[in-house]
Amino acid sequence: MAIYDTEEEQLEQLKKWWEANQTAVIAGVVTALVLVTGWNLWQNHQTDKNSQASLMFQQMLESANSGNRESTEKLAERLPSEFPSTAYAEFAGLELAKSKVEQGDLEGAKTLLKKTVETTTSDELRHVARLRLLQLLLASREFEQGLQMIASVDPAKSEGFAAAYDELQGDFYVALERPDEARNAYQSAIRTGQATPLTQFKLDDLSTETPLAPPAAN
Repeated sequence: MAIYDTEEEQLEQLKKWWEANQTAVIAGVVTALVLVTGWNLWQNHQTDKNSQASLMFQQMLESANSGNRESTEKLAERLPSEFPSTAYAEFAGLELAKSKVEQGDLEGAKTLLKKTVETTTSDELRHVARLRLLQLLLASREFEQGLQMIASVDPAKSEGFAAAYDELQGDFYVALERPDEARNAYQSAIRTGQATPLTQFKLDDLSTETPLAPPAAN
């Protein structure tokens, strides 16, 4: 930048710069103001949407607790359609799946849970939905499919849920009458330090089962 001898020269140069650049400067300021205002409006809109979604979700839970299944399902269906970008919409899917199970509609519940597993952006919610789906597969006697699903889970991304997966794997092996593999699965769950007391009971039951008698000699 040139060094001017007097303040008057500096002021004159500043005036010339302003005359040449004032349009761009004003446009930049206006753009910045529009962006800030738009961001604030969007943030307020998102906050308002979350508040409305939270209120509807609370109403849904109250309906579920009071045993009003019809109201529960209507609210659970409205949440994803009216507030699709909120976490409450995904939670509603889990509640709707639970309601389907209570009505004996296991296939409907499995469809909802599969959708959550495939579409949710939350790793934690994906694990919760998958574990519930595995329980339904176990109840439906889809044992091999359940084992395949567990095998597809990335251990590096299942921290905090490993014990639950191992326990369910043990349950599937028990159902398939594969006690040795079931025992290994339960022991693996216990080694995580996160297994429930029920896991130890299942393992103890396997250990106390009477072994099959060897075939009689000819």
